[in-house]
Amino acid sequence: MSSPTQQVAVEPGEFADSTPGLRLFALLELIGSKDHFVSLQSLTEETGLPKPTVFRMLQTLETAGLIIRQSDKRQYGTGTRLTRFAETLLLNATQVGTRHAVLQALVDDLGETCNITALSGNEILYLDRVETQEPLRFNLQSGSRVPIHCSASGKVLLANMPRAQRHKLLRYAPLKQLTANTITTLEDLDEELKQVQIDGFAIDNEEFMSGLVCMAIAVPTAHGRSNQCVAVQAPAMRMTAEDAAAMLPRLRSAAAALFEIEAEGSAVSAGTKPSPDLPSSRT
Repeated sequence: MSSPTQQVAVEPGEFADSTPGLRLFALLELIGSKDHFVSLQSLTEETGLPKPTVFRMLQTLETAGLIIRQSDKRQYGTGTRLTRFAETLLLNATQVGTRHAVLQALVDDLGETCNITALSGNEILYLDRVETQEPLRFNLQSGSRVPIHCSASGKVLLANMPRAQRHKLLRYAPLKQLTANTITTLEDLDEELKQVQIDGFAIDNEEFMSGLVCMAIAVPTAHGRSNQCVAVQAPAMRMTAEDAAAMLPRLRSAAAALFEIEAEGSAVSAGTKPSPDLPSSRT
């Protein structure tokens, strides 16, 4: 399941020949493509711009709250304002109607509540959600957040990360015990994630909430690691972990459809046609 981190391809003219505003955006895009903090020196080398110029650009972005510096003042990363902006874009994407239709069709097929989720910091954000018509259901809304370590989507996305990266992400976020089934140590979580990597899906077997079972798979992406999942959830009295696993083929079909929607949207924005070599619906 693991794949290399997506990197932004920086063309020399993207910085040298563009307007000041576009250069700032390109620098922000470059920083946002990293899964680690970056230095002034590394950004200077990647952009080809003079170090004083890059430093002034970083100061502008930091003042605006779009990036932050670590305590040593030498390393830069994305800031809270940029994270919130990215989440707003995901929640209100132009493809949201089509994406919601895929989710609705999946709920109609499975008869249970389904979600599209994404990683946000050390939590899982619900981007979209369609409720089952069954009278007994768990009521959560789009925009809700759940812990990463005890949710099916969280375990899928953690399994996609290198071990060192996920440990860094979880270092300052205690694995809080929410039910008797919650995994509360990094060692046990690592063992669980090894199985997730083998299976290509993750199960939340009453780990986030007693009586709730959930299964999630990653939505394929053309580049780098996926940051989104599609998931099904239901009361344990109506869906066991084994029942959820039987729904895997239909979740894979929905994930493949969501990939095509994103690919078409990206192609329209770039003025190109989507690649005909779409990845398999297997994650």
